[in-house]
Amino acid sequence: MRAPARPTPGPVRPYQFPSVHRMTLSNGVRLLAAPMPRLPIVTALALIDAGASADPRGADGVAALMARTLDEGTGGLDGAALTDRFESLGTSFEAAADWDSVVARLTLTPTRLETGFSLFAQVLRAPTFPDAGVARKREERLDELAQQLVEPRSLADRRFTGFLYGAGSRYGRPAGGIARSVAALDADAVRAFHAKHVGPGTTTLIFVGDVTPERARELAESQFGDWRNAATRGQTAAVGGVPEARRGVIVAKADAPQSELRVGHVGVPRAHPDHLAIVVMNAILGGLFSSRINLNLRERHAFTYGASSGYDWRRAAGPFVVSTAVRSDVTARAVEEILREIDAMRAAPPSRDEVTLATDYLAGVFPIRYETTAAVASALAGAAVFDLSEDWFRTYRERVLAISAEAVHSAARAHLDPSRLLLLAVGDAEGIEAPLTALGVAPMSVHAATFDPSEDA
Repeated sequence: MRAPARPTPGPVRPYQFPSVHRMTLSNGVRLLAAPMPRLPIVTALALIDAGASADPRGADGVAALMARTLDEGTGGLDGAALTDRFESLGTSFEAAADWDSVVARLTLTPTRLETGFSLFAQVLRAPTFPDAGVARKREERLDELAQQLVEPRSLADRRFTGFLYGAGSRYGRPAGGIARSVAALDADAVRAFHAKHVGPGTTTLIFVGDVTPERARELAESQFGDWRNAATRGQTAAVGGVPEARRGVIVAKADAPQSELRVGHVGVPRAHPDHLAIVVMNAILGGLFSSRINLNLRERHAFTYGASSGYDWRRAAGPFVVSTAVRSDVTARAVEEILREIDAMRAAPPSRDEVTLATDYLAGVFPIRYETTAAVASALAGAAVFDLSEDWFRTYRERVLAISAEAVHSAARAHLDPSRLLLLAVGDAEGIEAPLTALGVAPMSVHAATFDPSEDA
């Protein structure tokens, strides 16, 4: 019996990003409302314009710790009581800090929105940051840092940015802080960060879901309209002092069963006008499963289960990095192939098929990425942080599909710089140092896993 014919794909369905209504309260709080009435829930998000880049010198990690301890107490409720109260409403309070902002969020049904948002506002405006709660979350962070130093993958990520940026830039140290700085944090430091940076002048409220713009404004005015304290935006991190020459680093970890490789350099800020061309270029190079780097290292040479590349988008220039894990005996060969693919990306424009595959994928997954109220709210928060144009999401698919092979090639030549690459391997130094040195692609240095180049001298 013959198998039925394989179905052919139908026409691409149209997609419209939700309309966004922008308002400003009298005290300066910015408000965004994106109705999605087909979904019977509402996500309320608060964006605070101060993240890890705003950490005071010597207090790295205080923004992250502040975010983690917001729900440890407020208005006579301790952390456990707050958790119970949110759970009784069918929701949970979530907060986290990245490099440029702190984001707090909850998602609940429209009938419980008023009660839940009132409690949400109380947590944001008047957290108590109890000593015991802050100490507990601080110890959790210290445990995380200790774990990172024994796991090769996280150790490679940590050391790559440390060597890339060094002690001269905040980006050289993790957003959540290093052990020395986190250990010195206390409730007073957390309270001081909140007092300085959390206020109407730094806050954007975002409502997405089954809520009208009028209802969103009513809720925002009722809970935040009388907020009057001053607040300061976080500054953009300084990136200066990064070495310009290519260099190689081996982080010695004799018990590592394979080599964790990181190859990259300082990238560009998110606001760069070449952003979309860079996104498509990276998709072809290492951003997709069918990318050149993954097909080379995984399919052609069987060095790894997977390899990828990416840009970490921030207000200042975050890292561009190729990441993979390979057998120790092919470490040098894998580095050679990664460099070969970077050079090839710069040498000639990609084929039309490669560009079409990348742009069709990026345009095709765009609606899937924004199916939920939480995803749309997070996207609008990112747009606020990076000051994107109002039509950024509405015109995204058309602009991605319009990226040409020539634009991709131009982006590769402008924003991939082989002369500045940092080549880092975490693994058995005795087995990989000689082959890496023999490549002759960069001067190699060997460091103990405990050596942290981001620490102050």
